[in-house]
Amino acid sequence: MDALAQMFANLSMGFGVALTPWHLLAGVLGVVVGTAIGVLPGIGPAMTIALLLPITFGVKPVTAFILFGGIYYGAMYGGSTTSILVNTPGETASVVTTLDGYKMAKKGRGGAALATAAIGSFVAGTIATLGLMLLGTQLSEIALSFGPPEYFAIMLFALTVVTGLSGDSAPKTAFATMLGLGISMMGMDLQTGQPRYTFGIVELLGGIDVVTAAIGLFAICEVFWNAATFKRIQEEVIKTVGTLMMTRDEWKRSIFPWFRGSCLGFVIGVLPGAGATVATFLSYVMEKRLSKTPEEFGTGAIEGVAGPEAANNASCGGAMVPLLALGIPGSGTTAVMLAAFQMYGLRPGPLMFSQQPDLIWGLIASLYIGNVLLLVLNLPLIGLWVKMLETPKPLLFSSILVFSALGIYGLSGSLAEMLALFVLGGMAFFMRRHGFPMAPVVLGVVLGPMIEQEFRRALVMSVGDPSVFFTRPICLTILLFAVLSLLGPVIAQMWIARREKTAAK
Repeated sequence: MDALAQMFANLSMGFGVALTPWHLLAGVLGVVVGTAIGVLPGIGPAMTIALLLPITFGVKPVTAFILFGGIYYGAMYGGSTTSILVNTPGETASVVTTLDGYKMAKKGRGGAALATAAIGSFVAGTIATLGLMLLGTQLSEIALSFGPPEYFAIMLFALTVVTGLSGDSAPKTAFATMLGLGISMMGMDLQTGQPRYTFGIVELLGGIDVVTAAIGLFAICEVFWNAATFKRIQEEVIKTVGTLMMTRDEWKRSIFPWFRGSCLGFVIGVLPGAGATVATFLSYVMEKRLSKTPEEFGTGAIEGVAGPEAANNASCGGAMVPLLALGIPGSGTTAVMLAAFQMYGLRPGPLMFSQQPDLIWGLIASLYIGNVLLLVLNLPLIGLWVKMLETPKPLLFSSILVFSALGIYGLSGSLAEMLALFVLGGMAFFMRRHGFPMAPVVLGVVLGPMIEQEFRRALVMSVGDPSVFFTRPICLTILLFAVLSLLGPVIAQMWIARREKTAAK
């Protein structure tokens, strides 16, 4: 009880710090800038914080980190807006939102999709911040017990559950996943320094950035698709059906996915390197498996937006746990924030909670405030965002093309990366024409390098003995779940067919 009372006393002190006019202004500025950055394809919170580091050098550390925290949460929400309205993910973690969010918009329920994303982000951010406050140190110690074999097993599990996104064609999903893994292997081998699949092009030695892949496979593909079908299909302006907000049934269908996605996203976020993308894919598959109407997924199921969006934002709070408790970045954005801590001469870890309590607890309190600000700012803007759907298609998709190209060029400064963007978009166009899913390709691109590196590290750790994957209990358990997720649907179909055959006799 004494520890709990001390924690709430620290939180009260944190709110006293965060609610000062200057710090509150920094929080508002952070969530506004973060939301705007999230809407623009290719930039992301990590790049934004990195660009702002020189500007904030003369600012007090607590002010700078309240600003960065607002940008982090705001950007993760902002990416959902264009994913839902124009099938263009602002961040790779928003890819899953396109699967049902865009379908909801086409059915006239874009406002409800934006509302469930905003409310889910608020619920998830609050739960994750509470988890950061209550369980931060304990969860960080558990995460440290995970070695390369466990991380390899987690990444493999994420790849196997992608069969939940396969619809009626598991072979096409398997091909798409393998294609993503192949794209992820392009570039220089980090272990040997040998070039792989670069076709002699020097610019490809650095590989293809995952943001380039996500925008090319979704945004550029959507532009090409609309350009190809524009003259053959009468232009139809998407109208909103009914209220902009959620109906009672949509509220009922969203509540449990919000909480399930929040818990899953927070746990995945705590694991360094796993990231929000893995959390959103796992959340989507979990909601589809738990749904009474799984056939609606991919056609506009609100659960397919609510769960992944909650997981997306909760993973941000989870990624802050190893950063603040142990000084280990849990994501690309927290890696940039670690550099910011070092710029100020600070070393995150358990001692910081006692040495810099105003900074730590001010940051935690600002995350609570930032969640409220995001909800207050974005719910009234839903009507404005939905107006985007009434923009004439040539103007809308030409704008998407320009912003996507500018975003990628701003990210990489490479013409080769822009060329890869359009090549991937063209490839995705032909895949879409023949019914291949895009989401598994992105997941393969994201997880490929991590799977390869963790597999190699595990074998180095065991001096080449592959039994290391089966002698560690946690790793073995995760691998068994991976096998079950891969074979489970096949076994279920065989059992149903056998049961129907027996009943027919």
